[in-house]
Amino acid sequence: MANDTATLPSYDALLDTSGLYCPEPIMLMHNKVRGMTSGQVLKVIATDPATTRDVPKFCQFLGHELLGQDTTSSSNYLYFIRLA
Repeated sequence: MANDTATLPSYDALLDTSGLYCPEPIMLMHNKVRGMTSGQVLKVIATDPATTRDVPKFCQFLGHELLGQDTTSSSNYLYFIRLA
C-alpha cells in the first residue's frame, strides 16, 4: 500500500495504539471491533513492530479482511481491516 492518501481505503473507525507494545494493541483492537458492525473498516495506527506479525494473525483468526497495510515506515504502521 502506498503512502499516497488518495490510495488509502476509507474507514469507519480509528484506533491509535502508538506507544503501546504487545499485547496491548491487539487487546485494544478486540475491544474496538466489539462496538463495530460487520463490513465496517477499522484503521489502526501502531508503532510496535510486532504488529506486522500480530495484526495479520488477528485478522486470519477472527475472519476479518486485512484490506491493506503500510509497514514501510520504521516508526508508524497502518492497517485497514474490514470486519467479518
